[in-house]
Amino acid sequence: MQVELILLVLSLLFFASIFTDKIGYKFGIPALLLFLAVGMLFGPDGIGKLFNEEGVGYMLDVDSAQAIGTIALCIILFSGGLDTKLSDIRPVIAPGLTLATLGVLLTMVITGALIYFVFGWFKAIASVSIPIAMLMASTMSSTDSASVFSILRTNGIGLKHNLRPLLELESGANDPMAYVLTTTLIGVVTATQGDVTALTVVQDVVVQLVMGAVMGFLFGKGVVSLMRKSQLSNESLYPIMVLTACIFIFSATYYLKGNTYLAVYIGGLVIGNSKFTRKRQTRSFFDGLTWLSQLVIFLVLGLMVRPHELFQAKVLLSGLIISVVMMFISRPLSVILCMLPFKQYRLNDKLMLSWVGLKGAVPIIFAIMCKASEVPHANLIFNIVFLCTLLSLIIQGTSLSAMARKLRLTTPPAQQKRLVHFDIDLPEEVAAVATEMEVTAEMLAQGNCLKDIVFANKSLVIMVRRGEDFFVPTGQSELEVGDQLLVMSDSAAEATEQYLEDSAAEENEHWGMFLINNTLQFAKQKWNQLIHPKK
Repeated sequence: MQVELILLVLSLLFFASIFTDKIGYKFGIPALLLFLAVGMLFGPDGIGKLFNEEGVGYMLDVDSAQAIGTIALCIILFSGGLDTKLSDIRPVIAPGLTLATLGVLLTMVITGALIYFVFGWFKAIASVSIPIAMLMASTMSSTDSASVFSILRTNGIGLKHNLRPLLELESGANDPMAYVLTTTLIGVVTATQGDVTALTVVQDVVVQLVMGAVMGFLFGKGVVSLMRKSQLSNESLYPIMVLTACIFIFSATYYLKGNTYLAVYIGGLVIGNSKFTRKRQTRSFFDGLTWLSQLVIFLVLGLMVRPHELFQAKVLLSGLIISVVMMFISRPLSVILCMLPFKQYRLNDKLMLSWVGLKGAVPIIFAIMCKASEVPHANLIFNIVFLCTLLSLIIQGTSLSAMARKLRLTTPPAQQKRLVHFDIDLPEEVAAVATEMEVTAEMLAQGNCLKDIVFANKSLVIMVRRGEDFFVPTGQSELEVGDQLLVMSDSAAEATEQYLEDSAAEENEHWGMFLINNTLQFAKQKWNQLIHPKK
């Protein structure tokens, strides 16, 4: 194919995937599921059928898909560590690491045993051995954090009892464990008899995890030190430097026989919790890269899958049974067993943790690894993983918000008005929050000067936009209806308070009860401050 044709097709694929995200927001459908559908549409059984054997539906071989998936997962895990705050996960480190290690192992063992018996019932499909069944289970033993929180944030859902940082820690740290299990089992099923023993398997797992953790920490510290000492003339290069560090940590750890995915996650965690130049821009840069990586992975899966093989009656039935087993048996059992030592988590918390076993990009990459390694029944493993990922996104992905509400674990997030008319970014160390509000006729009832308008405590108007013009105001500045004000508040709480007052004034008829509730909360807050003044 010509390069121009490939680029045209890829751009159309990306446009279609990006705009389907809006549909997902509207109907509560995971965006990644829609990316997957776009890939299938252009795959060998879709529009790709119109091309010859070198067309879009056939231009990805297994090795290329594995390389793409490896790079994408490296970026996803590094970005996950970069966005995780140690102050948030410190209270949940013990249960989080338990779920990420023992939980993954239990999920694999329980699911693998049931897969072995399921395929025993459907001998016409394949007669799989216990190692093959365990390998299939290991590819699906981890959860996908990006899918989970994109859904929760889309629907404005927060979680009580520190469940969100717990899930962030588990989903970021369990992928390396699943990778170790998958690669180890690939070695077991492809090795000649007598080459692999239980002792060598355990040694390999321990060495990979320990070396991965140590290398990730040391390389992360080294990168932070390098960035602090470097005075780059072009500040736009700092995000590129961090991306280069991500790739270096991954590749160097590979040659040191460590777990590469654990190393990049811990490296990202170390870098993300250190101070360096252009930190916010770097995080925004990696947020975009993460979404691009997931989009690419799901498009690759869609382009590789062949529904005419996938939707055979017995394969479909087996995939459905395995999905039900994972959602309602193996994941809940592993969560309940792992949470036994942690008495602070109630039954509803455990049920929510059990339901957030959402599958995403990682099982796809592991299934492609099986095909690249020419594992017996690799195509069957790929099809089953695809079905389980698809069903997980459809069933669990579309019901996460409803499940959180049903279990009464939701908390309303802080509702700060996003900046639309201003472009300002504050260093992470600055506690102040920037928000904006529009001047209304009601605000000018007591006078049209800035000093005549009452704002929330510890808030300051630092800029005004009128049409296409900007100016820095003083107390004597005259305002007009429709002016946009950039307001700096001392804390997120003050910004939220200002936003609530602004929203209530603009939409009084729709937010009457909302205003009453927040007025009562504000009065209670001020009363408590009066009774218990800060020293």
